[in-house]
Amino acid sequence: MKNAFPFLLTLVLVGLTSGARSDHHGEKGKSIFDGKTLEGWKAPDMSYWSVVDGAITAIASEENPCKKNQFLVWQGGEIGDFVLTLKFRVDGGPKANSGVQVRSQVLEDGHAVGYQVDISQPDAPWLGAIYDEHGRKMLASRGEKTVVQANGELAKSSLEESGKAAIESYQAGEWNSYEIRGKGNQISVKLNGHRTSVVIDEQEEERELSGILALQLHSGPPMTVQFKEIHLKQLKPE
Repeated sequence: MKNAFPFLLTLVLVGLTSGARSDHHGEKGKSIFDGKTLEGWKAPDMSYWSVVDGAITAIASEENPCKKNQFLVWQGGEIGDFVLTLKFRVDGGPKANSGVQVRSQVLEDGHAVGYQVDISQPDAPWLGAIYDEHGRKMLASRGEKTVVQANGELAKSSLEESGKAAIESYQAGEWNSYEIRGKGNQISVKLNGHRTSVVIDEQEEERELSGILALQLHSGPPMTVQFKEIHLKQLKPE
């Protein structure tokens, strides 16, 4: 019996460590990409999409050019209030472009429409911005907070300081992170931990409070866009 206490103490410590890990995972939400396959994801044309080095990879090439926007849709259902975190990497020229669709809808031709958090090279104005794909277009550029008023007018204020810090933290050609949060009629974005854009959407006939999640490969020149460590936490409405 004299060895029982050290054994019990070990079990307690292991339990505490496991609990801490579990809580941390809970904070991030559920992993929705297994790092190996595209199970649970689907696009009308899967020829652009694969898994390379543990990342969802979209490639537009000379042999397989991307002539219209492509969307890989998560098959887990619609999202309402949520926190989405992921890492992304872009390889291509100055026009390389991608995005993350949230609370969106899919048309019959496979095109996703609705809120998009843009991905581009840092010299372009799109990185960190919130766009309305196939709709009202740019809602909040990088460094902006926008209130979309009931009549559709955009009332803008500045997030210039945090937007500048985000770009300074960005590593071209390397992995960078997004945190995208939707709560009620508000969408907000952080790039590498720095807030880049906020939209408060009061235009009821145009806004979406729920919809699909998708990854975009934009039409244009040859490029490679990758995504990994994708976690989704669905929040309970207040």
